[in-house]
Amino acid sequence: MSLLVLAAESVPEVSFTRDANWFLENVWIVPLLPALSFLGILFFGKRLPRGGAELGIAALGLAFLFAVVANIAWFDHRDNYDYRDAEPATELDHSAGVGDTVLDIDGESDTVVLAAAEESEGGEEAHPAVAVLKGRTWFENGGVAFAVGTLLDGSSVMMLFVVTLISLLVHVYSTDYVKGDVRFTHFFAFLSLFSSSMLFFVLSRSTIQLITAWELVGVCSFVLIGHWWEEKPNSDAALKAFLTNRVGDIGLLVGMIILFFAAGNTFDIVTINEKAVAGEISQTALTWAAISLTAAVMSKSGQFILHTWLPDAMAGPTPVSALIHAATMVVAGVFMIARLYPVFYEGFGIADNSVNGLAVIGAVTVVFGGLLAFVQDDIKKVLAYSTVSQLGYMVLALGVGAYTAALFHLFTHAFFKAGLFLGSGSVAHSVHSFDMKKDMGGMRKFLPTPFITFLICSISLAGVFPLAGFWSKDEILVGTGGLGVGADKANGSYHLMLIMGLVGAALTGAYMTRCIYLTFFGEFRGHGHPHESGRAITVPLIILSVFAVGAGFLNLPPGFLAGSAEEPTGWQERFGHFVEPAAAYFPPIGHAVPSWGLAIIASIIGLAGPAVAYWYYFVKVDGLAKQTGEKLTELPNGITSRNAWAGAGHAVLVNKYYLDHLYNDVIVAGVKGPLARVAYWFNQNVLDGVVDGAADGAVRSGRFVYDNIDQKVVDGAVNGSGFLSSQSGQGLRRMQTGKVQQYAALLFAGATILAGIFIVVI
Repeated sequence: MSLLVLAAESVPEVSFTRDANWFLENVWIVPLLPALSFLGILFFGKRLPRGGAELGIAALGLAFLFAVVANIAWFDHRDNYDYRDAEPATELDHSAGVGDTVLDIDGESDTVVLAAAEESEGGEEAHPAVAVLKGRTWFENGGVAFAVGTLLDGSSVMMLFVVTLISLLVHVYSTDYVKGDVRFTHFFAFLSLFSSSMLFFVLSRSTIQLITAWELVGVCSFVLIGHWWEEKPNSDAALKAFLTNRVGDIGLLVGMIILFFAAGNTFDIVTINEKAVAGEISQTALTWAAISLTAAVMSKSGQFILHTWLPDAMAGPTPVSALIHAATMVVAGVFMIARLYPVFYEGFGIADNSVNGLAVIGAVTVVFGGLLAFVQDDIKKVLAYSTVSQLGYMVLALGVGAYTAALFHLFTHAFFKAGLFLGSGSVAHSVHSFDMKKDMGGMRKFLPTPFITFLICSISLAGVFPLAGFWSKDEILVGTGGLGVGADKANGSYHLMLIMGLVGAALTGAYMTRCIYLTFFGEFRGHGHPHESGRAITVPLIILSVFAVGAGFLNLPPGFLAGSAEEPTGWQERFGHFVEPAAAYFPPIGHAVPSWGLAIIASIIGLAGPAVAYWYYFVKVDGLAKQTGEKLTELPNGITSRNAWAGAGHAVLVNKYYLDHLYNDVIVAGVKGPLARVAYWFNQNVLDGVVDGAADGAVRSGRFVYDNIDQKVVDGAVNGSGFLSSQSGQGLRRMQTGKVQQYAALLFAGATILAGIFIVVI
């Protein structure tokens, strides 16, 4: 069970912090900086010497420095915060009202330091996991508090570092890549907003903020994917990304609404998580909320079968692709699971099953995405399907309870995937094409730096020891607890997930070996004279390749080279130590026991894929090309042309499992045609009937008013008054004769009448 404790002090302005570092309390500055640069570039960018790029780079540079200091402060906060000094220590009170001095995370509190202490098996409390909350109640309506603020825990402070670093490198890279672009300033403005939106997302304290940032990220991706909207495929790709994500957003809204009512009319993420852990939300509500939110994850994070927008998104500039795939758009879904992990953990019953929906979706995506990468000729689409597969690993890990492993793979993947995308952009920048078969080959001779960095990042992606990808992917496989491996403290035994993960490892190395051969080996098949890119492009590649090598050492398994499994030392489990502190953190999110046997087996299987691909391309294809003098990329009369089953399988992959055909030609066309006919009939017979009937009624009413009211009543009254005045004038004119005798007679007659009336009345 989780034990929530609070450090509280009575001060004039309600504050709940004792010793949280200033940088931890003010992390809202990090997303604010690129947001301000967005406005500055938008309004003043074209007047600046470098078109506004300098504003974006400066803002992201400052944000990165702030994030680094915040990470250092978090390390100290995590290790040195002593919840026993908190006075008074009180349990979380969700019934408190706004402005009360007890903790109310929906209240008008300034800063909250929340500690979720674990209980060990022996009953002793472990070191608390501390989360820092800061915010204010925006307004109240109907007893519901709408609070805004930041929620900083281990996962969010890690994401601050990843997002700001990748965004900064992408900004620098873009100064060369999009130089001379007609919308250069526009590009940098939305690149800054994109970064700001993701930073806002990872710091969101409430589900309202989370939804807002989720949509902002989607809008920015739509704008940047369609940056070159003059070409229809680009605008179509942006629209496809936007609409596909709207499908998932229905699930997001439904899930958040369920959680709002089930948790007692609150938007606060900590409250929702804590109530999910404490069993205060019904199992039915948790299950349906988890299912609905999984639909949102499937669209945003490119999970099978809502992944189809992700490869098409390669129509945008390459720096955008790198940012989307490494640090922003597609990892938002994975981070959302981590942020609301108690909901998914309890909703899917992760601890009590060997199969659940979340794990199955991730496992299927790992394999299906990897297979699609094999048949792509566009280098960016190879990497896009690779991202789909790697995101599947992260979802799989969360689905089997390997919380830390999922976040660790998100962390390492960001660096080598950004390096791969930016490296592919460097190659394409030189040959003006992304087609590996037609316009590349032998590029290592012309682009030595991109070649070396691309190779390093590919090896890391393939999970080869000792690069970063090896450590994070191996931790996911161990976390499955499958086949009796790492079962101690693992959540169930997910045998199928382990097998699918191993298959995915073999596929990863194989398709990246193919990609490397077609791009950098063989003979150059393009035109012109490719040349090395400038420093603005190569320096980010070098930095990312360094992280692709060394990031894995931040979470070495306990007992590796020193210490023991019981007493980790040095860099062993350091990533987990600093990332695991989370609001509503609870014991089931633990580490499985590392297995070197599994690591060796996984490495052998993982190397089997690239070994086969190496034999095919570097030995068979390259050997035949040298014999014939032709620039070959495949063996003629291969197995797909000789074997019907292989040919059919290849056709399925080339047509991307016919999902686009299913969506466009079956569902959309099937719905659009009948729907259009129904809409036309409704328009003609109902809407037009209503409109035409209203028009006819208006005409008839107007005619009636004209004939009866206007002509007979209004005009009758006017004409009648005129006639009466005329006749009265005629009668009175007879009295105006000019004869004094007649006037005297009338005066006498009138006086006589008045006198008679007076006598009668009196």
